[in-house]
Amino acid sequence: MEILKILGLFIVTALAEIIGCYLPWLWLKQDRSAWLLVPAALSLAAFAWLLTLHPQAAGRVYAAYGGVYISVALMWLWAVDAVRPTATDWIGVGLCLTGMAVIMLGARPA
Repeated sequence: MEILKILGLFIVTALAEIIGCYLPWLWLKQDRSAWLLVPAALSLAAFAWLLTLHPQAAGRVYAAYGGVYISVALMWLWAVDAVRPTATDWIGVGLCLTGMAVIMLGARPA
């Protein structure tokens, strides 16, 4: 159950980071309102705070988080940008999640 809780926290963390970066992208690339920078900053602040809620050492959390971030970014590509991921995208996600599992579930010194 702890693994599911951590995975859920990783997913929420990734969404906060993606939203915090996507909104300025909309402003810069699609001439949207500069007011998007306000929720973007709040989202990035939430992202930083969410990273502190993970129970592992910071470096390990950041390393493992990368795998989940890549996965969520690919889902964002599909859901928001309406670009269907390729087979190699999915293979890459599988490799990243495998690496994340090795990092998070690996043996620890006593």
